[in-house]
Amino acid sequence: MTNPFRYYLRVRYGDCDAQRVVFNPRWADYVDIGSIEFFHALGFGEALASGAFDYQLVKLTIEWKAPARFDQVIELSIYTTRLGNTSFTVVTEFRIAGREPVICKAETVYVNVDSKTLTKLPLSPDVRAALGSGAPGKAVDHANRAASTAAS
Repeated sequence: MTNPFRYYLRVRYGDCDAQRVVFNPRWADYVDIGSIEFFHALGFGEALASGAFDYQLVKLTIEWKAPARFDQVIELSIYTTRLGNTSFTVVTEFRIAGREPVICKAETVYVNVDSKTLTKLPLSPDVRAALGSGAPGKAVDHANRAASTAAS
């Protein structure tokens, strides 16, 4: 995707392990946080809150290439790569903000479910269209990069 949705977060001290890098299970937390922001950017915030749109994770694959450290700002680029009947695949690419190399890549397979029974549901045309187009050009900055830059 040429201009995918982006989410920015700052690595917290508690996210790091004894080697002073982001502890491996934290990457899955980052994927989850970024995915929620992606769905909000697609316009599904209210549907998530009400249960009108719900999903379950069925597979998460993470490939690490380089570390991230305390206080670095990480940029997540998030986009959909596959739409099935009930499932969809989302890729999250991690970079240190302002740098090109991907330091971590996650592929997540979700299944659309009924929020009460957790049975699989086909993707609705609205969900399918939104996931297919992504949220190009949209970004959420929870790292507060502008304030950090201004304070420097």
